[in-house]
Amino acid sequence: MEGAKTAKNGRSPNLTMENRGERAFLAAVDADHDDALWNVDDSLAELASLARTAGAEVVGTLSQRLRKPDPVTYLGKGRANELAQLHDELDYDLLILDDELAPSQQRNLEEVVGARVIDRTALILDIFAQHAHTREGQLQVELAQLEYRLPRLTGRGRAMSRVGGGSRGSGGGGVGGAIGVRGPGETKLEIDRRRIRSRIAELKRELESVRQVRGQQRRQRGAQAIPVVAVVGYTNAGKSTLFNKLTAAGVLVEDKLFATLDPTTRHITLPTHGEVLLTDTVGFIQKLPTSLIAAFRATLEEVIEADILLEVVDVTHENAIEQSQTVSDVLEELGAADKPRVTALNKIDLLADPSVVDTSLYPNAVPVSALTGAGLNALLVRLGQVMAERMVRARVLLPYDRGDLVETFHRRGHVEEERQEPEGTLLVGALPQPLLATFGPFRLDVRRTSRRRTPHATVEGQAHAGELAASE
Repeated sequence: MEGAKTAKNGRSPNLTMENRGERAFLAAVDADHDDALWNVDDSLAELASLARTAGAEVVGTLSQRLRKPDPVTYLGKGRANELAQLHDELDYDLLILDDELAPSQQRNLEEVVGARVIDRTALILDIFAQHAHTREGQLQVELAQLEYRLPRLTGRGRAMSRVGGGSRGSGGGGVGGAIGVRGPGETKLEIDRRRIRSRIAELKRELESVRQVRGQQRRQRGAQAIPVVAVVGYTNAGKSTLFNKLTAAGVLVEDKLFATLDPTTRHITLPTHGEVLLTDTVGFIQKLPTSLIAAFRATLEEVIEADILLEVVDVTHENAIEQSQTVSDVLEELGAADKPRVTALNKIDLLADPSVVDTSLYPNAVPVSALTGAGLNALLVRLGQVMAERMVRARVLLPYDRGDLVETFHRRGHVEEERQEPEGTLLVGALPQPLLATFGPFRLDVRRTSRRRTPHATVEGQAHAGELAASE
C-alpha cells in the first residue's frame, strides 16, 4: 500500500509498556514547510526509537503530505481509512502519531481505525514514567501526565453515567431514588476531573518545595563561588557516559532514549586546578511539549542557573546538526541560549578517521570519546579557558600566613602565573566575581588605580606593590 512501510522487528526482551508486547504502527504528517528542520522520515525513525524504548514492536510506518494536519483525523479521511485496513492486515494494537493530537483527533482516529491511539507526547511521558527513580522525578512525571490527560477525559458509555442515578428500588439516587441522594448527582467524569485538578494542585505545591530547596542549594554553591557546568544535549548523545567518565558517578547508562531523567551533580577538578560542579540533566528531543518543560521546571532550572553549558553531540549521528539545533531551540525557550557553551563532539571512536570531524560548526568544540576517554583532557582544558573568560582579572600578593587564600585562588579561580616574593605569594590570573571581596585587600591591580580603596596588609607589601607597578 502506497505511503506505508512495514517492518518485522524482533520483540524486545524487556517490554515495559502498559500492555506488554504491544505491536505499534507509526504515522506522521509531512507538513509542507520548506524551512522544516527535520524531514518526515528522520522524525519517524526517531519515533520508532522512542516506541522501542517504551517496549513496543514497530510493525510499520505511514506518512501523509499535507499543508497542515487535518483538524478531524490528523492524517485526513483517506489515510485514516488506510490505517483501518492496515489494522486488519497487521493486527497492530497501538497507533502512534508523531505530533501532539487534539483530544477530538484522538477520539476520531480510534473510532475509524479500531485501535488504541496515542501521540508523541503520551509516548514520551510513558518513557519518562519508566525512568523516574527519585521522588522529584516521579512528581514531575505525574504532574505532566495529569495535565496531559485532563483535557482528554471523555464520557464514554455506562462507565460515565451519573453516580446518583438509578431506577426506583435499586438503592441508587436520581429522581425517584433513595431519600437524600435524589437529583441529578455528579457524573463520574466530573468527579475524575475534580480529583485530577486537586492532585495537580498538590503536586505543584510539592514541586515548589523542591524548587525552593534547589534554590537554597544553588545559593550555597554561589557563596562558595564554585562554577556550575550543566551537561546538556540531545537524548542518547552520550551525556551520562561522559558524565561518568569525568566524575565516576555511576549514573545509569543505556542505549535508550531518556535513560537519564533525574539530575545528578558531582564535583570535578580541571587541569588548571579550578573546581567546578558538573550536573547531568535530562536529554532534549524535537517536538518536546511545552507542558513537559513546565513540569520539569525544577530540574531544568539547573540548566537555567548554570554558569557554562557543556553540550554533548553525537557526531556520528546523521542528524547531528539538526539535533544540536533542537537543543539550541529548547535552550532558547528556557532563556539559557546565551550562556557560554563548550561542545563535546562525542563518539569519535566510531569514526574511521576522527581527524575529519568539523569543529567549526559548533561553539568551542572538542572531539572526544566518552567511551575510551580520548580528548577528555582537551575538553576540560577548553572548559577552563571558557570559564576564565567569564572571570575577573586579578593580580594579588598574598602573605605567607594566608596559604588558605592561595589554595582558594587555585581551586576557585584560574592561575596564569605564580611566584614567590619576599612578602608573599604573587598570583596572576582570574577570579569569579563573588570572590573579589575576599581577595580585595591583597589585589595589586586595584591598588595601582586606588590605594585608598584597597589597603595592603603590610607597609612592606605596599612598597613592593609600588615597585611592581613601576616596573610594568
